[in-house]
Amino acid sequence: MDSTAPGPQSAGLIEGLNDAQRAAVTSTASPLCVLAGAGSGKTRVLTRRIAWRVAEGDAHPGHVLALTFTRKAAGELNTRLGSLGIRDRVAAGTFHSTAYAQLRRWWADRDQSAPGLLDRKVRLLAGLVPGGPREAKPVEAMDLAGEIEWAKARMIGPDDYALEAEGAGRRAPVTPSRMAEIYRRYEEEKHRRGLVDFDDLLSMCARAIEEDAGFAAAQRWRFRHLFVDEFQDVNPSQFRLLSAWLGDRLDLCVVGDPNQAIYSWNGADPTLLTSFTARFPSAEVINLEDNYRSTPQILTVAGAVLGRSSLRANRAEGPVPAVRSYGSDVEEARGVAALVRQARRPGAPWSDIAILARTNAQLPALERALRSLQVPSRTAGGAALLEQPEVKAALRQLAQAPPGATFLAVVADIEQAAGDDTGPLDASALEERRMQLVAFAQLAREYAALDARPSAGGFRSWLTTTLAGDGGAGAGDAVALSTFHRAKGLEWPVVFLVGLERGLVPIGRSSGPAEEAEERRLLYVAATRAEHRLHCSWAERRSFGQRSLPRQPSPYLEAIEMACLRLEGRDVPAPDTAAGLSRARSALPAPRRRPGNTAADLVADADPGVLSALRQWRSVTAKASGVPAYVIFHDSTLAAMAASCPTSTKQLLGLPGLGPVKVSRYGDAILALVAEHRASA
Repeated sequence: MDSTAPGPQSAGLIEGLNDAQRAAVTSTASPLCVLAGAGSGKTRVLTRRIAWRVAEGDAHPGHVLALTFTRKAAGELNTRLGSLGIRDRVAAGTFHSTAYAQLRRWWADRDQSAPGLLDRKVRLLAGLVPGGPREAKPVEAMDLAGEIEWAKARMIGPDDYALEAEGAGRRAPVTPSRMAEIYRRYEEEKHRRGLVDFDDLLSMCARAIEEDAGFAAAQRWRFRHLFVDEFQDVNPSQFRLLSAWLGDRLDLCVVGDPNQAIYSWNGADPTLLTSFTARFPSAEVINLEDNYRSTPQILTVAGAVLGRSSLRANRAEGPVPAVRSYGSDVEEARGVAALVRQARRPGAPWSDIAILARTNAQLPALERALRSLQVPSRTAGGAALLEQPEVKAALRQLAQAPPGATFLAVVADIEQAAGDDTGPLDASALEERRMQLVAFAQLAREYAALDARPSAGGFRSWLTTTLAGDGGAGAGDAVALSTFHRAKGLEWPVVFLVGLERGLVPIGRSSGPAEEAEERRLLYVAATRAEHRLHCSWAERRSFGQRSLPRQPSPYLEAIEMACLRLEGRDVPAPDTAAGLSRARSALPAPRRRPGNTAADLVADADPGVLSALRQWRSVTAKASGVPAYVIFHDSTLAAMAASCPTSTKQLLGLPGLGPVKVSRYGDAILALVAEHRASA
């Protein structure tokens, strides 16, 4: 008998895996680095690797620590492990929540009072910004908080901030020296009040392990097998803590994707993943390159954004992604809302559809447009779980538990009560109540797995840490509205990417090769959220406060439009890099613009007969396509055509509002129509 063959419990864990996934699950290497491309089944591999090691007797679930970046990911990990037969709960949580649970035990063992936890830096910073608290603008305080968080993620103190920030090209809300002074005063004020912030938890826990041999031994005994999800998002402060937990051991498995590294602006260091073998020379690296989420067409377009594509599609062919331009941001919101209604398949939930934007500020207009068409929507980051009445009552029940009642026993009672249908509630309200309490109980068990002596007070503090910045999903069927960043890790059958304009994609403050590369990765992440259908759009004008300003399409749309043309079988160049695409585009003639730049100027210069014919053609084409007329072409684009009367495809490409995709679809008809009416004039 082959002693290396998997046992009966283990064998089922590798069924249905491809060769690379199977290798990642069963590898005996330590450390192990799994480079998992978008949609390649990384969570499946991570959970099955944990289950495999448990089934093979190589790990005990009580000694496993799985680190994630959200409570939702931690909950999903434990749910999947349960379905794989892991009965004993694995400790899974974020770096911050795990550190806080360990620190509370460390303080308690030394009879030290735990410092207060500052859940929002803005509250303290409001009194420190220039001008004092009354004149302080909340956005400015938030910017200061973000800058301090970046510094702490990079383990930079106030004394070194100015030099390090200048070297990193940071654009702080105030001068580097002023920012350093505010940072110093913030630390002093925090110390004076006996407070710590979330970032302090990482450094304090790492320092406790580094300096207290007994505490280090206890933590390393308990957590012997370390797993880290989304390793490309780890920052230096988190890596220091991970190294402290690891000690001189090598039992570490990390999973990540360099192409989804989108948080370096917030302190993350993707080189911790890309240079993993430099830090751990004995590590094995396994690549997962089979995508099971998106159609080949979507992967082609997403790869074009990066200028490369290493993912292999495993889904059936789908429609070519669509690229549209709108006259304004209002028209874009209305047009996308109309397309959302059309995109919903009969009997399919609204939640199959998502609209993703680069910034939060773009979402309200989209929400209003959807509401006007009676399309339900939900914006990521809804009401916090802690604000729900059921959760507040459950916390009181934990705090008032009778003597002798264990923490988990009270949690079990609360979860049991979730199924009680008493009270004057309709079916929908009962279901929402049940979901809130089940989520509460799930969190309580996650906390108990991290704290050997769980308590109501400890759980409340842990919840504050865990839920920080982690918006609730809410209940009910609705179209998802989200930013590109918040959409990471999620997927939908139909995705709309809106506002693909220069200044948003890439963001206006982006500068330099590193930031530009991250902006490309961010668009790639957004595009790879789509499973079957992808829509991209931009607006020719966008409102900023009381001003309406002209916009230009995102430079990344070139690559998308070229990829769409090739997918449609058009004869276009296929350069290997994004720079090559730009060179191909630059070979086209420069845009022919009239002296006037408004729609009225263009109409005044237009050939009336050609303009009338173009409008009639647009109306017929829009009706046949089942879309509003402005989705085909905006009025200003028709006026530009009628003003210049193009005679070739190259001339069409030089007009505003006309890209390769639209020219390939409508160019022949437009040129024939213009020629016909010019000849009869």
